Parts: sequence; structure tokens; C-alpha cells
Amino acid sequence: KRRGDAMRTNVIGAGLASLNWPLIQPTDNFGVWAVMLAASSFGLWGAKQRWGSKLGGAPLLSTLFALVLANTGVIPHVTPAFAVVNKFILPLAIPLLLFTADLKRVLTCTGRVLWGFLLGTCGTALGSMLAFSMVPMSGLGEHAWTMAAALMARHVGGAVNYVAVAGILNIPPNLVAAGLAADNLMTAVYFSALFRFARDTQAPDIDQAYDLKDPSHGVARDEAKSDVILKARLSNAFEVNKGSYALTVAASICALGTYIAGAAGVGVQWIIPIVTLVTVALATAFPKKIGGLAPSGEALAALAMQLFFVTIGASGSIKQMVSTAPALFFFSFVQVMTHLYFTVYAGEKLGMNRSDLLIASNANVGGPTTAAAMAASKGWRSLVVPAMLTGVLGYAVATFIGVGFGYGVLSKMP
Repeated sequence: KRRGDAMRTNVIGAGLASLNWPLIQPTDNFGVWAVMLAASSFGLWGAKQRWGSKLGGAPLLSTLFALVLANTGVIPHVTPAFAVVNKFILPLAIPLLLFTADLKRVLTCTGRVLWGFLLGTCGTALGSMLAFSMVPMSGLGEHAWTMAAALMARHVGGAVNYVAVAGILNIPPNLVAAGLAADNLMTAVYFSALFRFARDTQAPDIDQAYDLKDPSHGVARDEAKSDVILKARLSNAFEVNKGSYALTVAASICALGTYIAGAAGVGVQWIIPIVTLVTVALATAFPKKIGGLAPSGEALAALAMQLFFVTIGASGSIKQMVSTAPALFFFSFVQVMTHLYFTVYAGEKLGMNRSDLLIASNANVGGPTTAAAMAASKGWRSLVVPAMLTGVLGYAVATFIGVGFGYGVLSKMP
């Protein structure tokens, strides 16, 4: 019996050895795309499940799923399909996410939350310096300060800024995946602390005194609610026509950004920052027309970002990810906790309301959707629209803040 088991084992081993690894070859374009889309769909499906939401949501689930597939020999680590995602699909996601980035509305409708957001950005910068000096990241080598800059951008804006800074600073996919996993775990800790702060926080006034001092703020807020926020950011409807228009506008912006980068003589990694500036300019100049494309555009952007996270996971190594993720988790912990406590306590010393400060912090770390959801769940109705707009502002500026602070400060720290 033992001899028979050994023979069967040898036959199976010989059969596996005779296969061409990976099972899906890099040149099998449809096979690679099928698995990429399946991994993307797995993340989106898993995020709707109770276990998936606890693990960190769709981006992390898709990244980890692709990481396992690549490290078990199902899909390749490198393939032309990944280059298509990185060079073409990812840049398209940037304008699709920024169609509501109307700076005039941001400056006139966010009120006190905007000041809290700026204070929170300072807190993230302070936390980045403190974490960089405290957490040993020598294992990352020359990429230590670049990862710190990318995580700083993540905690001023969102995942899209983390990705953009990682591309600009040429961070390897292994580290990008490890940073994403560590940060998702850290975000769960952050939200627990944030809602603990919010538990005994009084609801804000209805902004009566604020609007009496400057009635135009109230008018601007009403306008934002009527045509930009409620019709765009709060809509879940996908319209085929508007989806097509959104892709057309996004592709045109990317084409213009590529031309500007070429004319300026800068590298391709600067295309995304240029695209960000062009999109914000258009959203500010034509808020109703561009903002109306946001619901369909953001749905397409979500799919594009999911594909990018799949390529990050597939390009990574489980061994390297496990070895670097702990340091990145502790870095994020120090960075984000410093941000939160600095924002709350420094803001209160300056006479700001804790409710405004907590929503601003959420806009920094969580983004527009989670900040608005928190305001609504706490019954802070006057803060829902400012939370959304401030979160969008984070998307618009975080890439530049992360890169600038990285080069100007973090790269010079010992």
C-alpha cells in the first residue's frame, strides 16, 4: 500500500513537472485578462461580505488574490497586459475620480471643515516625520523615504494618491502591495479610535451664526447640494451615455497631459500629476457639465483601480511582502495616530469644534465617502456636504503634497 501511494505521488509530481509554468502564459492575452477581471470581481464581491469588509475591502482582497495566484504559478508575474493597465487604464481613473473637484465650491462650501482638513494635513506631515525617525525601515533600503511619502499621500487624500506617488517615485510593486496590506489593517485601527472620539462628541450647531456672517456660504452650499453633490456624488446610477462621455473626457485629458509632459521634457511618471491639474481646472471651470459625469465616471474608475490592484498583487512576492509589511504597519500606526491626536487636540486649542475636526480627519484618511457616511450616521447633517467636498480636495492635492514633502523633507532625514 505504501509503495502504491509513493507511485501515485511520483506520477502526480511528474505530471506537475511536465506542465508549463505558469499555467497561464504571459502571451495568453485573453487568459490573463480573464483572470485579472476575475480577481477584480472577487474583490468587489468579497467587499460586500461580512468577512471581506473586515479584511479591508475590495482593493486589498483583489491584491491578495492576485498575489496568491501569481506565487502559486497560476498567472505570470510579468505580462504585457499589466503594462496596458499601468500605462493606459490607471491614468484614465484619475480624471474619472475628480469630476467633482470644483475648487470654487470646495472653498465656499466646506467652511470650518476645510480648516480642520488643513490642520489634519499638518498632522499627517508631523506624523510622517515622527514615524520615519522612530520606525526602523532599513530593510526597505533606498525606498524607505519614498514609501513614507506614498503613505503620507494616502493619509491626506486616498488610495489613488498612494498609487500616483508610488508611480512617480518608482516604488517596486512588492512594496506597493505590502504598503497597501499594512495600511488597510491600520485603517481599521484608526476608525476604531475615530469613532471612540466621536462617541461623546456633541452635534454641531446648524451653522446659523456662520451663515449670518457670510450668507453667500449658505447659498453656495445649497447650490452644491442641488447640482453637484446630490446629483453626482450621492447617485449610484450608471448611465451608458454619460459613461461614454466620461471616458471620452478622461481620455482627452490624458492625451493632453501626455502632450504637456512631452513638451515640458519630463518623464512619463509625471503624466498623472499633470492630468490631475487639468481635471481640477476643467471641473472648476465647468462644474455642472463635468460634475454631471461623476456617477458613471466613478463607477468606471472603480473598475480601473481594481485592475491596477490586481497587477500590483500579481507582480509581488509573498516572502518579501511578509518581511516588509510589519514595518510599514507600525509606520502607518505612528503616522495616523499622530495625525488624529494632533488634529483633535490642536484644533480644540484653536477653538474649533470636535465634530468638524473628526469629519476633517476622516476626509484625510478615509476619503469623501467615509467622511460623509460618518457625518450622516452621527446626525451631523450640516457636515455631510463639506465632508464630501473636502475629501475630493484631498484627492486633488495629496499627490503633490506627498511628492513635495518626500523630496523636500523625508529624503533629507537620516
